[in-house]
Amino acid sequence: MLAFTIFIVTLVFVIWQPKGLGIGWSALAGAAVALALGVIHPGDIPTVWHIVWDATFTFVALIIISLLLDEAGFFHWAALHIARFGGGRGRLLFPLVILLGAAIAAVFANDGAALLLTPIVLAILIRLDFKPAAAMAFIIACGFVADSTSLPLVISNLVNIVSANYFGVSFGRYAAVMVPVNLVSLAATLVVLWLFYRRDIPAAYPVDHLEAPRSAVKDPVVFKAAFPLLALLLAAYFVTAPFEVPVSVVTGTGALVLLALAGRWFAGGDSGVIPIRKVLAGAPWQIVLFSIGMYLVVYGLKNAGLTDHLARGLAWLADQGPWVATVGTGFAAAIISSVMNNMPSVLLGALSIQQAPDLSPLTRELMVYANVIGCDLGPKFTPIGSLATLLWLHVLAGKGQKIGWGQYMKVGLVITPPVLLVTLLALALWLPVLGPQ
Repeated sequence: MLAFTIFIVTLVFVIWQPKGLGIGWSALAGAAVALALGVIHPGDIPTVWHIVWDATFTFVALIIISLLLDEAGFFHWAALHIARFGGGRGRLLFPLVILLGAAIAAVFANDGAALLLTPIVLAILIRLDFKPAAAMAFIIACGFVADSTSLPLVISNLVNIVSANYFGVSFGRYAAVMVPVNLVSLAATLVVLWLFYRRDIPAAYPVDHLEAPRSAVKDPVVFKAAFPLLALLLAAYFVTAPFEVPVSVVTGTGALVLLALAGRWFAGGDSGVIPIRKVLAGAPWQIVLFSIGMYLVVYGLKNAGLTDHLARGLAWLADQGPWVATVGTGFAAAIISSVMNNMPSVLLGALSIQQAPDLSPLTRELMVYANVIGCDLGPKFTPIGSLATLLWLHVLAGKGQKIGWGQYMKVGLVITPPVLLVTLLALALWLPVLGPQ
């Protein structure tokens, strides 16, 4: 009970953030209390750091790249192109926005898609005089697709990175398993969102109200570097994986290159176009403290025996066959994520899978990926499922679009389960065909 109490109190402070208290400081305080009371031990600190450091710095580097491209006008340019591709047809624009969100989530992680794309889409919708119900349909779609399609690559979600590193899954192997599964998730997302919002989507919108996409570009040098840099980064992930080069090293190198271009460091001074200090200040440095602190608190739950109970439950699911094991693990991870937050939940699931006895290689790998899927989609059940969702709601409120917790859950509890189920079934079907690692 002591370990669980420390976890709950820490999580409350992380979500509440009284007087602007950073999530990292709350998590570290929880870890300090757990250490002082003997819930965790000094030897647990290097163990947890080994689990989280690569994922944490990869995430920070990805957000820096996203912020630089956002300042250069990249995402605004892409959104304006999508609005023009829609050709004034609202029922075409809706799936195009979802596809754009899926593409951004794959490369820039779910947080980048939700937090950077949503305000831009909202600004365009206001310019097009969309009614509130129609605007809400597009806003929810942006937020939902950011998580439901954050499966394909290791870098697409912090949850993916933590799990891949913990189980030693290479970048190529992860992509081979999850890219096809993500396509199924994307198709299910399109169908479910369309069925839910089809009456709210306008038949037409005025294209002539939109400015030319090129007007969104603020820094041509950084903008022109975007596509080749992203292509090189993607290739580097696959090329360096066999040599066990940490993903954070590759992503960090890309971030440094883009920072050098944005600041024109090779020319001996700031360009004056992109505020480098603002970008670096806006990077999620608190996530570094949060990762080590919160995961130490979660490790206290392991020391208290919680993962032993979960491991026995997973072993029972495994005895029912691979399909039940996959769906059961995925929904369990989703439910735990929705009430405990997906970041601690993914480690809790990983530790439990590692401890589960007598798992076949195929069943074990199915559970590993099902845990990822559940922790990626589970946060859509409730607002507290992920910090990104809470921040997303805060950003929307600042833009005059308030979404209450009840309204959010009314939508999330309806549209998430079918997408989650279809995605888990796709995993259970595809991985046996591919074969265990």
